[in-house]
Amino acid sequence: MNADVIIIGGGHAGVEAALAVAKRNLKAILFTLDISHISNMPCNPSIGGSAKGIVVREIDALGGFMGIAADHSYLQMKMLNTSKGPGVQCLRAQEDKFNYPHFIQETLLKTKNLKIIEKEVKEVLFSKDKVEGVIDSEGKKYLCKALILTTGTYMNSKIYRGEKVEKAGPDGQKGSYGLSTSLKKAGFNIIRLKTGTPPRIYKDSIDFSKCSEELGTDKKLSFSYTTKIYKPLKDQVKCHLIYTNAKTHEIIKSNLKDSAQFNGLITSVGPRYCPSIEGKVMTFKDKERHQLFLEPEYENGNSIYLQGFSTSMDPEIQELMVHSLQGLEHAKILKYAYAIEYDSLNPIEFNLNLESRLYKNFFGAGQILGTSGYEEAAGLGLIAGINAANKILGKEPFILNRSEAYIGVMIDDIVTKGITEPYRLLSSRSEYRLLLRHDNADLRLTKYGYELGLIDEKRYKQFLKKNKNIETTIKYLMLTLVAVFACVSISSCSKDDDDPNKGIGNYYFQLSDVETNCIDANGNNLADAFKSEWISANQADAQGKKAIGKTDNESARAWFNQNINALVQAYDEAYRGKNILPENGYINYYFRLGSDASYGGANEYATIEVTNSGANKR
Repeated sequence: MNADVIIIGGGHAGVEAALAVAKRNLKAILFTLDISHISNMPCNPSIGGSAKGIVVREIDALGGFMGIAADHSYLQMKMLNTSKGPGVQCLRAQEDKFNYPHFIQETLLKTKNLKIIEKEVKEVLFSKDKVEGVIDSEGKKYLCKALILTTGTYMNSKIYRGEKVEKAGPDGQKGSYGLSTSLKKAGFNIIRLKTGTPPRIYKDSIDFSKCSEELGTDKKLSFSYTTKIYKPLKDQVKCHLIYTNAKTHEIIKSNLKDSAQFNGLITSVGPRYCPSIEGKVMTFKDKERHQLFLEPEYENGNSIYLQGFSTSMDPEIQELMVHSLQGLEHAKILKYAYAIEYDSLNPIEFNLNLESRLYKNFFGAGQILGTSGYEEAAGLGLIAGINAANKILGKEPFILNRSEAYIGVMIDDIVTKGITEPYRLLSSRSEYRLLLRHDNADLRLTKYGYELGLIDEKRYKQFLKKNKNIETTIKYLMLTLVAVFACVSISSCSKDDDDPNKGIGNYYFQLSDVETNCIDANGNNLADAFKSEWISANQADAQGKKAIGKTDNESARAWFNQNINALVQAYDEAYRGKNILPENGYINYYFRLGSDASYGGANEYATIEVTNSGANKR
């Protein structure tokens, strides 16, 4: 059996890659060990988070599927970092671990040009400098024009709990053994990485009265720009917050020999930004507690994910650790935590289009290239699928720059710097994070998705309409809501022989400076127009200044208060008479009463602001 593109692995990377290829009218084969575990969530039951949530928006803007699936199956939706600026705000959703993968599986099975084969791939076939195909566990050969490797954490995977080591994949599934050897023989640099997952707790064994509630955000939020149906806050599930304590830490410190991470069984490196609980306790010894979240895994299920409590401790020690936590004193463990070690390829051997530098038409994506997390995997899978199709169709590689997307940041990081631990995307990794926001992913990337054939005509027209509305609104604001700041000084000065109006202690006023935030339709700055006109109304002489005949602060202030409305009216009429301002523009006047420092006077003054020629405020 032949295909245009073969995808090995049905995780989050494999799904996006397969759909991207099939949408381009190319024949794709997706190999998976178990169809029922396609898009499985073996670790946290969530999509999104810091930077990751923006990646999901970018995937959707490019025509990917993760955002649509996440919006379809969420239990709770929350906008994070709302107390901070828009550059770090991002969306996170608790997902139903049954509905999310089931929805994706149904979609894949109905996708045109895509065939799913439930078999293990044992060997990749190469011809000189190019990939040719694969051989499955039964010895059957499949030929292809391009291949995408998305095996996740399954290659040569081992699960660790205490001193017990088991050859298995995530969630105790079947691992992949043999494929790694084939790749090593072909010359690929195989590296060993590690990750882990916390225990699951029976929901009905937890005393939630001792836990703090964590609610979603009461707004219409979504990952996909196509979503029209939202779940009200009252229908969303609650998460809860608890903390470790001194007893928890003492149990961990006293039993490190029962942790595979510390007893020498695990030799690979785990993710720095998602450490085990024993790793956190030993690394941050000055911390008295660490936060943990209780997250439901199913809408109507009895399983709670103990987020932040990943461990490779022996199950007996896990019992002690869990029971030391407030609210979990009598908790029953549904599934024990474990660490998992697996083979990965070195991403530095791949190009920015995710094609191997060793073999043409061989692409990689997801945790096999050293990343961590569902979102990073999906982003890489989408780009790998796009570029595998481009290669076959004779098109140029599709490469996102660091300034265009977090996906571009991630790819640039891993293929140019390599990795020494599972790579996690963070907002701090992007020097363009103020531009790569949650709210503008469509403006940045939808055009690309349309040009690549992943965004249909109807959706693109809706995007163009939105873009047109934005441009129209910006133009309207620039041309009609004009803010002009006229700084009018009423100052005292020393004697000036060249100007009879400037006597000792004699106050005068002048339009001293003008600034504006408006550029007109021809690109002219209105501030320049004001300065060139040097408008001073009918109270001022040709030089923009006029003596008011007062010689002390008190009398000058009294004069100022009596005449301010007349001053404003005169200036306002002069400005509008010059047709510099539109009818519904507005002027902010700042009148300064005091001394002119340039003439040696004191620089103390009071400021009065008059807006829209209205009442003054002090």
